[in-house]
Amino acid sequence: MRQEIRLTVHVIGGGLAGSEACWQLVQAGIRVVLHEMRGGTRDGAPITTDAHQTDGLAELVCSNSFRSDDWQFNAVGLLHEEMRRSNSLILACADKHQVPAGGALAMDRDNFSAAVTEALANHPLMTIVREEITTLADNGWDNVVVATGPLTSEALSRFVLDVSGEGQLSFFDAIAPIIHAESIDMSKAWKQSRYDKEGPGGDAAAYINCPMDKQQYEAFIDALLEGPKAEFKDWEHIPYFDGCLPIEVMAERGRETLRYGPMKPVGLTNPHNPTVKAHAIIQLRQDNALGTLYNMVGFQTKLKHGAQAEVFRMIPGLENAQFARLGGLHRNTFIQSPKLLDRELRMKAFFTPSSSEAVGQKNVRFAGQITGVEGYVESAAIGLLAGRFAAAQALGRDLPAPPETTALGALLNHITIGHLEGGSFQPMNINYGLLPPLEAPKVDEDGKKIPLKERGRAKKRLMSLRALRDLQDWLNIA
Repeated sequence: MRQEIRLTVHVIGGGLAGSEACWQLVQAGIRVVLHEMRGGTRDGAPITTDAHQTDGLAELVCSNSFRSDDWQFNAVGLLHEEMRRSNSLILACADKHQVPAGGALAMDRDNFSAAVTEALANHPLMTIVREEITTLADNGWDNVVVATGPLTSEALSRFVLDVSGEGQLSFFDAIAPIIHAESIDMSKAWKQSRYDKEGPGGDAAAYINCPMDKQQYEAFIDALLEGPKAEFKDWEHIPYFDGCLPIEVMAERGRETLRYGPMKPVGLTNPHNPTVKAHAIIQLRQDNALGTLYNMVGFQTKLKHGAQAEVFRMIPGLENAQFARLGGLHRNTFIQSPKLLDRELRMKAFFTPSSSEAVGQKNVRFAGQITGVEGYVESAAIGLLAGRFAAAQALGRDLPAPPETTALGALLNHITIGHLEGGSFQPMNINYGLLPPLEAPKVDEDGKKIPLKERGRAKKRLMSLRALRDLQDWLNIA
């Protein structure tokens, strides 16, 4: 009987991180019980969240993009490749259900979620229980992964706050609207990827672009600033994460901010008027495989629903836009991982709510966005690591952390030991700055001198090659 308990891991949360953790565990031959509150009930009512639309596993609640898929020159693309080589379910399903997105990896969100759900639900070592977990105490579980994500329930959040002995941080996250493609006026808009860059699917015209002249842009900014915003109630003191700012907040920081962010006009030429440079451009990215839905790239918003349609229909080409989903705002949470988690993502010690005295280490790991990584792929990556660490524990094996020269290892370093003492721990996307640096090469592999302006790009490629080489060494022993 003890053998049965030891070889069962409980995963709480069926988002990207939890789903990936489950997959890594069952691939190692470990039985898994996944506890997902969506699809369950609370006081007789269905449980949902402020952002989810379905009870499917790995639902994409914000963007449908995993960002750049270029492993040679982009850090998130490198993370994609590392996860593929680590047998990631999330990347396999993303690749299978990708939609055109220029140089990015984007997917049909419904088919992607359905594929993840099917893979886990049909696995013989998986049990999915639709229930809310409110405590980790007195349940008899000795190997647990908490992957409840940015929308951790209030009850479980309170428990984590109590047993961690630390304050819990929160920040706002916002959702971009989705538009029916047939309602976009293509006599004003056009299809083109920035700089005509091809994506994984080979499409160099993956985005719909809507141009603005200076007068239109200024009027649009005025409408954003004046439009009614969602009320935050008790959230008012909570800061935003800079990687997912609502467009109104960006506009408040300066009237030109959006022109250097999601509305930048560079790398695009309007075929309807090729001699005139647009003052600003809004891009729409395909959101489903049929190409019937497009989301507004970078247009997370806190505008009230009644104002969104009015303001966004000021955009040329969207005058008659029909919205499949309007934008919204929800609260994210993350823990002080550098203080709370060890190198295997385990909570170092539990505390009693009434005392600052530790009551001993539990075999409880945290994974995903709640640990202080930002982004879909980063969250799934930490789920991958948590699953592998939990599997090693269940099998009585030691598993070293991946090398810090890899994107996986760099993310792990950020949330466990990479924090400057005395500073403020904040969520982070993967970037080359998290990896140990290399000197920029002066010559290429053929001995030809590399122009100075291209050496930074060449250095990124060397760092990526080093990462994949070191990852393989780790996989050989993992």
